Amino acid sequence: MNSQTEPSQKLFFASDYMEGAHAKILKRLTECSMIKSTGYGTDTFSESARAKIRTACQAPEAEIHFLVGGTQANAVVIDSVLRPYQGVVAAVTGHVSTHEAGAIEACGHKVITIAQKDGKISAASLVECLQAYWQDDNHEHMVMPGMVYISQPTEYGTLYSLSELEELSRICHENHIALYMDGARLAYALACPSNDASLPDIARLCDVFYIGGTKCGALFGEAVVFPTPGFVPHFFTLVKQHGALLAKGFVAGIQFETMFTDHLYDEIGRNAIEKADQIREALNRKGYTQTIETPTNQIFVLFSDDDLPALKEKVELGFWEKADESHTVMRIATSWATTQEDVDKLISLL
Repeated sequence: MNSQTEPSQKLFFASDYMEGAHAKILKRLTECSMIKSTGYGTDTFSESARAKIRTACQAPEAEIHFLVGGTQANAVVIDSVLRPYQGVVAAVTGHVSTHEAGAIEACGHKVITIAQKDGKISAASLVECLQAYWQDDNHEHMVMPGMVYISQPTEYGTLYSLSELEELSRICHENHIALYMDGARLAYALACPSNDASLPDIARLCDVFYIGGTKCGALFGEAVVFPTPGFVPHFFTLVKQHGALLAKGFVAGIQFETMFTDHLYDEIGRNAIEKADQIREALNRKGYTQTIETPTNQIFVLFSDDDLPALKEKVELGFWEKADESHTVMRIATSWATTQEDVDKLISLL
């Protein structure tokens, strides 16, 4: 094998969707590949997956739809919930306001950004935002807040506590606006020892949320959950209208059925947390500065710009932001598939 075809010896810690899919999911997809199934999520695999998710969420009436990816899910859900004159409130660091290329705005809705701390919005900031709208004599000329967007974990790997979620939910419902949770990395939140918000809690407190598959061991796919069926009338048709309805919906159904069998979704998240904790401990031991204290699978490290080129030759990290003229914050992300061997190699390089 020549040098051009040899597999790279580089380490990859840039994100948590750099591998294919969990072996149990691939095995199940292979087993079911030649079974003829109806399309658009009407198949028996998808129905079985919905039943298992309802059980896990303790939401027996929940309406569940399988979409392909996170940005797609965010755009479809937010556009379907909001009225044409409404916008979605999000942290200034929220995914919908930073790394989705204006997908929400392209649907005709403004992202109304508010202050954040460690990636989270506070109840006080949300109340201030809502009061600023309603107390403005010109509010009829302004974009009305119609929904609140949060993510669990946040873009900074931090977690909303159960009490924080309860307070946000209370404020949203008192003001008759929807609470939406982006769960792209939800498996890593649920597996984190410091987390105290369960799937049933999320289903009780949110009007809509999605359970991430793409970053949590599936080939692709997110399960959008409406705990109250019919919260958005004709949501299936709206998914189709957005070009987001997968003809071979059973492929997503098989994956989520597998992930919610024998607690696989819980197990998938644990590996990433355990490996991230090892890396955090090594960083502390070696004197690195972590710019934010995070308990999940994302780690944000301050590097000298002089040291980065040599490190980048051996390991791929995720660029996060420039800290100053001579330092850069890089993200280390572990996943369900991160191996002990790669963790040991990364620690030895630091």
